[in-house]
Amino acid sequence: MATTTMTKLDSVAAMPDPATPRQALPWTDTSLPPELRAAMVVAAMSQAEKFAWLSATQALPNREPAPTDEAIGSAGYYPSIPRLGIPAMQQSDASLGVTNPGTIRPGDQATALPASLLLGATFDPELAHETGALVGREARAKGLNVMLAGGANLVRDPRCGRNFEYISEDPLLTGVMVGQSIAGIQSQHVVSTIKHFLLNAQETGRPVVSSDLGEAAMRESDLLAFQIGIEIGQPGSVMTSYNLVNGTYTAEDQFLISTVLKGDWEYPGWVMSDWGGTHSTAASALAGLDAESGAQWVPDQFFAGLLAAEVAAGRVPQSRIDDMIYRTLRSLFAIGVIDDPPRPGGLIDFDAHRRVAQRAAEEGIVLLKNSGDILPASAQMSRILVIGGHAYCGVLAGGGSSQVTPDNCLQEPGVTIRGKDLPRTYHPSSPLAAIQAIAARAQVDYLDGYDVDDTAEAARAADLVLLFATEWRSEGLDAKGLSLPRAQDRLIDAVATAQPRTIVVLEIGGPVTMPWLAKVAAVLVAFYPGVGGGPAIANVVFGRVNPSGRLPCTFPATEEQLPRPCQLDPATTTSEPSEWRTHPIFHVNYDIEGADVGYRWFERKGFEPLFPFGFGLSYTDFVLSEIVAIPNENGFAVSVTVTNHGSRAGADVPQVYVGKAGHIGFVHRLAGFRRVMLEAGEHRRVEIAVEPRLLARFDVGRQRFMIEGGRYSVRVGRNAADASLVLDVKLDAADLGAGPT
Repeated sequence: MATTTMTKLDSVAAMPDPATPRQALPWTDTSLPPELRAAMVVAAMSQAEKFAWLSATQALPNREPAPTDEAIGSAGYYPSIPRLGIPAMQQSDASLGVTNPGTIRPGDQATALPASLLLGATFDPELAHETGALVGREARAKGLNVMLAGGANLVRDPRCGRNFEYISEDPLLTGVMVGQSIAGIQSQHVVSTIKHFLLNAQETGRPVVSSDLGEAAMRESDLLAFQIGIEIGQPGSVMTSYNLVNGTYTAEDQFLISTVLKGDWEYPGWVMSDWGGTHSTAASALAGLDAESGAQWVPDQFFAGLLAAEVAAGRVPQSRIDDMIYRTLRSLFAIGVIDDPPRPGGLIDFDAHRRVAQRAAEEGIVLLKNSGDILPASAQMSRILVIGGHAYCGVLAGGGSSQVTPDNCLQEPGVTIRGKDLPRTYHPSSPLAAIQAIAARAQVDYLDGYDVDDTAEAARAADLVLLFATEWRSEGLDAKGLSLPRAQDRLIDAVATAQPRTIVVLEIGGPVTMPWLAKVAAVLVAFYPGVGGGPAIANVVFGRVNPSGRLPCTFPATEEQLPRPCQLDPATTTSEPSEWRTHPIFHVNYDIEGADVGYRWFERKGFEPLFPFGFGLSYTDFVLSEIVAIPNENGFAVSVTVTNHGSRAGADVPQVYVGKAGHIGFVHRLAGFRRVMLEAGEHRRVEIAVEPRLLARFDVGRQRFMIEGGRYSVRVGRNAADASLVLDVKLDAADLGAGPT
């Protein structure tokens, strides 16, 4: 499947060069299917027009060639074809909101959404769709029509610097939430990618690391997350990753692109490389790569003049070039970009969008500990001390291409990598101001926490301490271990020793260890909570919002519990895509855990984590009861009664985990979940669909997901370690295939 030709292209005669109004162009007929419309345009295009859409440049002033007047400052630009009625492609990074790199669009603002990990913690597909639609609306208002969003990589290593851009360690949760986010973006007639395909599990050495993993394990974990996300979201494009997989760069990996993505999954859209992530011309084109992104990042523009020479020499067939353009145009027609192109200058209701961002943070904040029900805190206490985290001005954001930088944000020095400064950014959403607004009668003081002894002494006199601890992560570098940086563990220990009524709020980009856990009264995980983060944290602390977030990744007790406890020294390699030629390739063995990522690894090894995947507390008391398996055409669903026995309304998230009873190598895996909102005293019978591929193993010989007949163990609980409700289900053998369900 190195080349793909299409009968629709072959059946369409070459169109004349039209000098006619748009309405006279036959492909503007919206009653025609997008496949036929795309084929018509390809047949009418000149070779020069086709090659102009195969190698994208960044529309930034410091990049050569300089962008044209048509280009909106953004990550990628493809020129319009006015004679054919085809608008320019204007691409923007957008994982956590529409970015404005280097403030290339002066005065342009965007809503900074919470980190994807926080979205994952909501277990709320409807919210994922809503926040995606927000990104799509803002993109349209800026004239952008392709969002480089949809981060679907699994959290395989909790120290990965880019984990905050990803949803979770679980393929089902990741696939469902990413798919809904993509669907939301595309509901606004804006394309979304899904990325980074595949196994981009660390940032250290990202352009020269080979992620090595067997096919069966890959199909049951990382590939499954993408497969589910693509089925739900139907993204217009897939972006490959920087790394290699089993020794082959993903942008030229025929197995991943042509065999799996375009073959087994019948994916109809186009495949683009990451920026500077193309490494060859003929090999990438024949493997199925359709577009080279960020061509200025490397000396060779592989899909510009070099590809034209390969076609002229007969080493790459013309049908492959036509297929590349067809796939791109088909997505643009299918999603509505060509019929309803975005235009700059649209209106954005930033107040409404900020409220959406705040609600997303409120749903995702995870309460990990609440000794003596110290939370929710009373707003009537006399003295509250707020410590650290720059809480006086805002909340921490992750760094890199996903970073949204609103007006009035604080930036401080982060790290310098090879002469490039990566600043820490704090979104202008002050937790201190929000706390002062709610606890208006209290004396609310702030200390930065730099002087540990003085801070601990001040804490002794307070009625309540809210200590904000931060851990900054960024694209391009991994966290060094799992401890909080900058001696914050020592600060927390000293403050909690002086004042047991200490609540720790963690603004972090992934799991951290907590050597002080036994001393503090409560712990909240806010990850990076976005532009509504300050009020969201305060509302949870004082009970205006009942916390309902659930951990989207396991928090290990120590690094020794990880499949690979030791880290590579970043100084020995590079994270810069432009330097892939000058550093040797090295390998990371993911076959150690295989498909058993995160909580599955912990069950397999019998390790007790600090906090398990899916864990989260509430201010009310939920009870699950009366579980029943309901057979259906997909295997079975689970019915369970959820009861709110407490005095507050709140949301529970019952989770279904399935394992093969008595079968070594089939640990319990999340197969279904449901977020349920209940009033105090309310109970509801809830049916939870079970994803059949989570009941199966991938048979490499048959190239199919196969359910083995026999008895399966089903757990229904609130986290991966909760085995309070268990039943056995007998299943018949079944063949699920390898493609769409």
